Amino acid sequence: MAKKCFLSFHYKADSWQVSQIKQIGSIEEQPILDANKWEEIKKKGDGAIEKWIADNMKDKDCLVVLVGEKTAGRRWVKHEIKKAWKDGIGVLAIYIHNLKGSDSEQTTKGSDPFANLTVDGVSVTGKTYDPPYTTSKKVYDYIASNIESWVDAAIKARK
Repeated sequence: MAKKCFLSFHYKADSWQVSQIKQIGSIEEQPILDANKWEEIKKKGDGAIEKWIADNMKDKDCLVVLVGEKTAGRRWVKHEIKKAWKDGIGVLAIYIHNLKGSDSEQTTKGSDPFANLTVDGVSVTGKTYDPPYTTSKKVYDYIASNIESWVDAAIKARK
């Protein structure tokens, strides 16, 4: 049975690569908003964004941060990581910079999204996975072959 996961990522920069991860189909994740719906929620303010995150993270087993070039510095990604940690669910990160984007290009590797993050004085320690390939197809295949076991390990690490 597929584990229920919340995907955290930089929407504008990485949604193409994230859609590739969703196509793997081995984890169950929240619906990804289209740009118009996201803008609609953003216009309602921080409280609306926090509510959307809380509603969609509810009953999830694991948070999967899909790390592109600028993901680690994103305010709402940090919020999602801290919420998942506080809620006691598994946390992990997968670098996706070598998956091709909509422009058929790869990007620069981003920073560790867990670096220097604390919740109630405790460091957030999630495992990060960096596929050891540079071609998009091999990166995709590597993630597809391993994502289920990575999610299982993250969930076990928090129990």
